[in-house]
Amino acid sequence: MSRFTTTRRGGRPGAGLSLASVLSLASALWLAPFAARAAEAVVTVQGDNAVDVIDLAAGTILQRIPVAGSPAGIAFSPDRTQAYVTCPDAPGIAVIDLPTRKVVQVLTLPGGPLGIAANPKGGAVYVADWYAKRVFVLVPSEVGLKLDGEIAVGASPSGLAVTPDGATLLVANREADTVSVVDVATRRATATIAVGHHPFGLTIDPDVKRAYTANVTGDDVSVIDLAEAREVGRVKTGQRPYVIALTDKRGFVTDQYSGTVTVFDRGTLAPVTRIEVGDHPEGIATTADGRSVIVANWGSNTLSVIDAETLTVTREIKTDDSPRAFGDFLR
Repeated sequence: MSRFTTTRRGGRPGAGLSLASVLSLASALWLAPFAARAAEAVVTVQGDNAVDVIDLAAGTILQRIPVAGSPAGIAFSPDRTQAYVTCPDAPGIAVIDLPTRKVVQVLTLPGGPLGIAANPKGGAVYVADWYAKRVFVLVPSEVGLKLDGEIAVGASPSGLAVTPDGATLLVANREADTVSVVDVATRRATATIAVGHHPFGLTIDPDVKRAYTANVTGDDVSVIDLAEAREVGRVKTGQRPYVIALTDKRGFVTDQYSGTVTVFDRGTLAPVTRIEVGDHPEGIATTADGRSVIVANWGSNTLSVIDAETLTVTREIKTDDSPRAFGDFLR
């Protein structure tokens, strides 16, 4: 079995603390842009070694793009015409041209590439190496992305997020129970913030006042004040929280082992409700109009569409095997 495959409840072998189990326990970072309504979901489907391009309005798969190496994480170029996909079993990343829906580059990287984020200003791509205390920096060139150094962070970096101005990179360090705040220009950490137990998914709010980490084995979310560089609160979740998505008033957290999405009030941090979704929910993101929250259910091979106002699941969209969608997957 691949070292980076994960475990469905009642199906595959149990979870541990390797990257394989961590992808199952808690494998976004960055909230989908609020410029235009998302028309497509670009979903890594790990079990089929592919990426599904899904028409959200029609609820159909437009294209299944083969991507070797157990694709997991995903991010988009600033113009959102390319998708960057981490392939931990390759190991490396694949670059997909979305207009043609073809892989145009495969870049080999050492270690265990997992979390990924793109700088919305300069176009640099950051890739977390699960097996080392580092984040790779990839820069665009005439021949595609090329490796251009690395950034020292904490143990087992996972979720990544970049501020809208492109100046700051946040890194969730799972085994260190911290978040690194990195100055992009100098490629050095300027602060290290203590958070909950085993932070994984990482999300920054649109006004860049707070960040949120899903703490896998703490069954909670840490709320970080970015100006003060410190944790200011916790939100209780279901079992094995994975990633957080945001609307203007609420936060939505995938609870892998509970098969639910925990909803909380962003102002008071009080719990609102839990919504039943598919089996083993992982990736989650908000559509650009803020009306819907899309959840990738790894265990049931579906996307759940949640109405962000009524907090109900309005429909399920079929995917290929093991949708993970760890990162920014709506465009």
